[in-house]
Amino acid sequence: MKVIKHLFVLLTVLGVAQGCNSGTAVAKPAKEVDWKTNLKSVLPLLGHRNWILIVDKAFPMQNGSGITYINSNEMLLPVLTFALAEINNSTHIKPIIYQDKELSYITEDQSKGVKQLAESIKQVLGRNKAQQIPHDSVFMKIDEAAKLFNVFVIKTNETIPYSSVFLQLDCAYWNAEKEAALRGSMIKR
Repeated sequence: MKVIKHLFVLLTVLGVAQGCNSGTAVAKPAKEVDWKTNLKSVLPLLGHRNWILIVDKAFPMQNGSGITYINSNEMLLPVLTFALAEINNSTHIKPIIYQDKELSYITEDQSKGVKQLAESIKQVLGRNKAQQIPHDSVFMKIDEAAKLFNVFVIKTNETIPYSSVFLQLDCAYWNAEKEAALRGSMIKR
């Protein structure tokens, strides 16, 4: 009799469990898209006046509707290296590079590894020279750009302050001189 009771309880539990499960979707975490794949897919859509930011871990998530964030879960240097290579291999865009001016004033006592990181960033940038501007000025530029244009932010695991690199995209096949000449010829006609 005890065996029949236990069997009945077991079958009831299994029946309830099966009933609860039938037709019910089990929530699964969405597969995170690899940041490299994401960057490669968005790059052809970006053009002059768009921005790509490679930022340190404490960079804030801003409220602008034109700002997209993705977490690389990598350190800054490999992300910057990959992003610059992709931009440099494109036919339509080139970077105008900004860095926080504050980075050059931080000492090793304040943040161990800061000088090595700053030098490594300079090496990654190569012939591309970065404009050093105060951190708040960068935010003003990004805020203004995000009102009309997309800003693509790649967060890194970097914990050295003011180490972010900001890439304002410009047209690779047209420049300011050509634009000025075009505008001048339009006025003359």
